Amino acid sequence: MTLHQVYHHPDPAACGCDAPQGLIPVDQAIALGLAALRPLTEVEHLPLVQATGRVLAADILAPVALPLFDNAGMDGYALQIADLAGEGPWTLPVAGCTRAGDAAGVLPAAQALRILTGAPVPDGADAVIAQEQVTRQGDVIRIETRPKAGQHIRCKGEDVAPGAPLLGKGRLLGAREIAALAGSGVGLVPVIRQLRVAILCSGSELVPPGAPLQPGQIWNANQAMLAASLSPPWIDLSVMPAKADNPDTLRRAVCELARGADVIITTGGVSVGDEDHMAQVIQSLGGQITAMKLAMKPGKPLSIGNVGQALWLGLPGNPVAAFVTWHVVGQVLAQAMVGFASPGPVKSLAALVAPLRHRPGRCEYRAARFLGHDARGVMQVQCLDGTGSHRLAQFPQADVLVMIPADLEILPAGRLVEILPL
Repeated sequence: MTLHQVYHHPDPAACGCDAPQGLIPVDQAIALGLAALRPLTEVEHLPLVQATGRVLAADILAPVALPLFDNAGMDGYALQIADLAGEGPWTLPVAGCTRAGDAAGVLPAAQALRILTGAPVPDGADAVIAQEQVTRQGDVIRIETRPKAGQHIRCKGEDVAPGAPLLGKGRLLGAREIAALAGSGVGLVPVIRQLRVAILCSGSELVPPGAPLQPGQIWNANQAMLAASLSPPWIDLSVMPAKADNPDTLRRAVCELARGADVIITTGGVSVGDEDHMAQVIQSLGGQITAMKLAMKPGKPLSIGNVGQALWLGLPGNPVAAFVTWHVVGQVLAQAMVGFASPGPVKSLAALVAPLRHRPGRCEYRAARFLGHDARGVMQVQCLDGTGSHRLAQFPQADVLVMIPADLEILPAGRLVEILPL
């Protein structure tokens, strides 16, 4: 039985845009950006404790077997099953104790050894019986049930064999990856050098948060928002103070940033207003524009190009549009530059709890709240009421972005939609 009708399947290379009025579909803009960027190739070798949040620059093969040796999976007694002859119950004398950190010993014939979790299994033992399954009186244990061969023994190499793939190139190193490397004895890790990203917000109206405002001024939310979004360890971030909408001022600022940055992110100045100078600034510096005017909402003015050796991302000035375009497009390109094996947010599906209306023509990204799962285990989401790209105050309520394909006008409640985590 079909529980929901699926309107759109997650597809990392498709957005459903049909490029109306000469607009560029989102997936095509990403493809153009990927084709134009310069992937980083410089490699650093870092101590493992400094590699968290960095991107692996090469495949890592397991240097040793894991576990390193046969060891006990729980506290109990190591024994040889052949010593339990005939019908039970059986009794065995306890010859001693082996603990984690001890060298592997030898199991005396017809005896048991007390063994603690993680301790090496003594030669000659083929099972560990849990301490709860025996009765001990003095130095003798009584066994009621014959254990199975290999019981409670973690065998050498059962986790990974020497030379087997451990981690692949392009893997972001988090706690799980660090644990696997540390447990394998890897102390020095090859990682791609940090991506040098520079932020420049343009707008004569922009004032730093906390500063007093003059009539017509607003606080610069984009700079703080992007700085927070660009805080992972694989990024080396620099932030330039906001500049007024003056072509010469902007040209000097971009020229300065282009000398050292791999990526220049600007906000504002990419639409078609009288004070939107950024595209002309990029071109005046010998830069090229790869994509402009995307078939997405919010974020239509997003521009992608190059200036000098740097990738240029011209984000819209409205804060929600700047956030969405960075999240949907910008971070894919940045992660690709630094070698992520799978750049971009992981997409999934969820069901709408309320119907949506959408003007066909551009794919739309709407902020939504996660409401848990229904009785059948289907994730439920509810879009926030406001859809304007200036609606910043409600944005903290959102958990995901709902992607509405360009060709749909009405999405009833219960329909599955593609979501991107925030």
